[in-house]
Amino acid sequence: MPERKFVIDTSLFVNPAARQKFGKNPAAAVRSFVRAVEKMDIDFYMPPLIFKELCNFIDAKTARELEIRIKKKSANMHAIYLPAAIFDDFIEDIRNRINRGLRLAEEFAIDNTPDNQVKLKKLRDKYRALLRAGILDSKEDFELLLLAKELDATLVTSDEGVIKFADKIGCEWINAERFYDLLSKFRKK
Repeated sequence: MPERKFVIDTSLFVNPAARQKFGKNPAAAVRSFVRAVEKMDIDFYMPPLIFKELCNFIDAKTARELEIRIKKKSANMHAIYLPAAIFDDFIEDIRNRINRGLRLAEEFAIDNTPDNQVKLKKLRDKYRALLRAGILDSKEDFELLLLAKELDATLVTSDEGVIKFADKIGCEWINAERFYDLLSKFRKK
């Protein structure tokens, strides 16, 4: 049985900085990953929701190649314990972000600049950065974290919100941008 287990996030293949050493586009990065790990005695996992998300970026043939090398597994949502303090902090963070988002929206509503398309794009960009950056913002990300916690596996991601939450729940992680270098060390052994 492999000593090492990794739970892989979509960001390893779709984030340009993270996939850089694997390939120029998501499909090339996936194929390169599959070749790089095919003889390694390491378990790679991906929640089905994350795999489905990745399939939006790659063709069916590439998806089948990856499916052979990784294990798709859902986290056991009913058996994982997380301290209430984590959710207390999370709710407080959400409340603060919502209040800042409201103030931002009010600021843009008061602005009488006539070019609405430019104004709306600017609002959308600022609102997204204010509310979604650095926070756990999807059920896919949550399942990714829970699976890594459940398996006591290393999480591979470049998502700042996932990394921040991983630190709070004591989950080991590696930034996806550094994962290629780590795999290279395993190949040398």
